[in-house]
Amino acid sequence: MFKSKKLFFAVVSVLTVAGCAAAIGMINASRNIKAMNETVSEGMGILRKYYTVTPYDSNEYSDIKMKGIINFHTDQYRIEGLGNLSVMTTNMGIMQMVSFMITPFEKQMPLCTLDFMYIMGKRKSYVEFYDLVQDTSTESFREILDNLNRNIISKYEKIPELPHSENWYDKYLTIVAHKSLNNKNDELNKQLFCDSLEVYLKASETAIINTSDDMSEQLNVIEKYSNDLIEKGGVSTNVFKEELGEETTRDFFNKVFFGTDKYRE
Repeated sequence: MFKSKKLFFAVVSVLTVAGCAAAIGMINASRNIKAMNETVSEGMGILRKYYTVTPYDSNEYSDIKMKGIINFHTDQYRIEGLGNLSVMTTNMGIMQMVSFMITPFEKQMPLCTLDFMYIMGKRKSYVEFYDLVQDTSTESFREILDNLNRNIISKYEKIPELPHSENWYDKYLTIVAHKSLNNKNDELNKQLFCDSLEVYLKASETAIINTSDDMSEQLNVIEKYSNDLIEKGGVSTNVFKEELGEETTRDFFNKVFFGTDKYRE
């Protein structure tokens, strides 16, 4: 079969390296899934300290297939008195990811998104608060932003920032942190996730409660942003559009991801 010993040993070496790489990948994936699930579980526990959380059925969007092999699992909840929660997780083998997004409709709060990526031994953690309210100049809303800046951004300012490229939606991002960590910092990474969530939820306790008219206006602001994402594009939005098509992506955004349809019913 092999014409020489050199060729034989070369093939063995390649297979050995490939096998080791696969084994390392499996070990990393297992550790990353554990770290991700623990983070989400702790985050849900924090959320339930502040609000009653009721699960929705995500129906056809519970599991979204990408490229035939990548599966995004989606859980959706109603946060009674605040808004919609979507939690998307995926395991791609070499990368695991959670997107934890609170879209507020019932209080004048920024939209909160926590996107945490586990790439082998690396961690990319995105904490973002989008100013999607009718009036961002109110004293109450400015105090909330100051609170988020003081208790999240300043607290974790020593963690290295990830490179950032400009996007059209940056105008909505007053409070943002894109952090670079590794698997030796998983406790710190989980703390960043949980602290960001808890500070946000604590701030929401004193936020202005929307009247029905206020809620309708805030819903329109959020829906416009959702539509603009589809029309103007975004990193993850483009992936969904390419795989699902524009109209199915819009349907997913309205029903589950942002949950705007739930507040028009």
